[in-house]
Amino acid sequence: MGLMDATEYDPRPAQRRNRLILALVMVVVLAGIFWYFFRYRPEERVIDKFFEAVERNDMEAAYGLYNGDPNWQQHPNQYGKYPFGQFQVDWGPSSEYGKITSHHVECSTEPPKKDFVTPTGVIVVVRINGRAETKSMWVEKKSKTITDSPQTVLCHGNS
Repeated sequence: MGLMDATEYDPRPAQRRNRLILALVMVVVLAGIFWYFFRYRPEERVIDKFFEAVERNDMEAAYGLYNGDPNWQQHPNQYGKYPFGQFQVDWGPSSEYGKITSHHVECSTEPPKKDFVTPTGVIVVVRINGRAETKSMWVEKKSKTITDSPQTVLCHGNS
């Protein structure tokens, strides 16, 4: 076989390979973007459900969400540090917010990693009853329990 007898070059396999590589890169980039914007969605949903229960005055369900235990009434003595009565005072109509009728999740973030310690929860910032000031709440990633956030967070781009 001589040089002039070689088969003609077919660009289709190389084009297919290039298209496949481009498609894989696009899938990875889109998956990364999707993850970035929705990585705290489970914690935001917990806060949404909590405030929805408070808004409809279902304080038992709200307390269960707060403690990450929907069956809390079967063992209420486990929550002696923050009993249901105090919860009702803090989140009921006599709270600093009055009757809570609306809420909006403004943003969510992890606290900064200090000394290479990975945070165990997420800070979710909520606007309650359309007030100017927001409330930062802490949601544990694994148990989905809710507490007040140890730090106040301001959302960028929100007023």
